[in-house]
Amino acid sequence: MTEAPHILIADSGATKTDWCLTQNGTPLQRFYTKGISPVYQTEEEISTEIAEHVFPQLHNETIDAIRFYGSGNIPEKIPAVKNAIARSFPVEDIEVFSDLIAAAHALCGRQPGIACILGTGSNSCEWDGTTVTKQISPLGFILGDEGSGGALGKRLVSDALKNQLTPGLKEKLLLQFNLTTAEIIDRVYRQPFPSRFLAGLSPFLLENIGDESIRHIVESGFSDFFERNVMQYDFRKNKVNFVGSIAWHYRAILKSVAEGKGIAIGKIEQSPMNELIKYYHQ
Repeated sequence: MTEAPHILIADSGATKTDWCLTQNGTPLQRFYTKGISPVYQTEEEISTEIAEHVFPQLHNETIDAIRFYGSGNIPEKIPAVKNAIARSFPVEDIEVFSDLIAAAHALCGRQPGIACILGTGSNSCEWDGTTVTKQISPLGFILGDEGSGGALGKRLVSDALKNQLTPGLKEKLLLQFNLTTAEIIDRVYRQPFPSRFLAGLSPFLLENIGDESIRHIVESGFSDFFERNVMQYDFRKNKVNFVGSIAWHYRAILKSVAEGKGIAIGKIEQSPMNELIKYYHQ
């Protein structure tokens, strides 16, 4: 009897990469490293990250196939990511997918549906069970990413600095994160990964969700996400599914906003990994 293959699955977001070596639906080893993205890193930098932080944890393991999902894995960048992985892991069966395909595989599997990401960034697509049939471009946190941690953090900071929050919350925010107006401007406009910084402020929203000015930020962000993205799909026929930390932590508000728009919510997962493991062992 042939032994079931050892499959290394990776799910990389803007902040961290979730790695899991599996066999026959069972996780054998799971760990995390920094986020990997070909948008911000060269092939050489990705290769170095994998060689220094991933390979040492798996060098004694048998690996038959690798499935790497990640933000920034657009078609023209996929060969560089694949090459970077292959330098440390000379495995013939390596496939690289976008994080949106990770959401579709995890949330919809081989059935049709609408798959959405609400994490540091946001994204969405209509899925027919095998491929993406329609996608509204997320456009990034400056032009889009509605409902994401980055977008919610941006609105939080903007409202705070323009005195739109309930009195006392601006001072509470600045004190809690040890920030000044000048430091915020520097982090957003001059330093790399501004969306990560802004998304890092989003827990303040959850902590203060009982405040009307805070709840309005979250509700309006989700409303924008639905109206500018999801409602351009066949949402009356398909359930809308979510993966990501924002969707998970704010799921009660997300469901409430969706219900008000006649949208049926399906799965909400904090991470796609557990469902991806199932996907490859069905």
